[in-house]
Amino acid sequence: MATARAQRGAAVETAALAHLRGAGLSPLARNVRYKGGELDLVMRDGVTTVFVEVRYRADARFGGGAASVDLRKRRKLVLAAQLFLLAHPELARGPCRFDVVEASGEPPRLNWLRDAFRLEDC
Repeated sequence: MATARAQRGAAVETAALAHLRGAGLSPLARNVRYKGGELDLVMRDGVTTVFVEVRYRADARFGGGAASVDLRKRRKLVLAAQLFLLAHPELARGPCRFDVVEASGEPPRLNWLRDAFRLEDC
């Protein structure tokens, strides 16, 4: 049985997925797990592969979800993205980016941060 936190996280991911689809992105994968990290959503934006981290905070007063994507987390996301691209070489030839969708409050308000960080930031 899923915890309340896991259920809320899944609901926020589903809301983020719907938001991104509404903006024209196409889903490729969801909740891809590797030993070194996890990818919440992998989307396609035209020819660009987009790795999306979804972060929920009940209250954004102490820093929103994007603030919690620190250097350690960014490195884990990059490693997971590299492993994903190794498994999908047809995508590895094109551009990619890292986005963050932060959500806060009830019901959650979404804030999509395109190109939230770059590989050289890690």
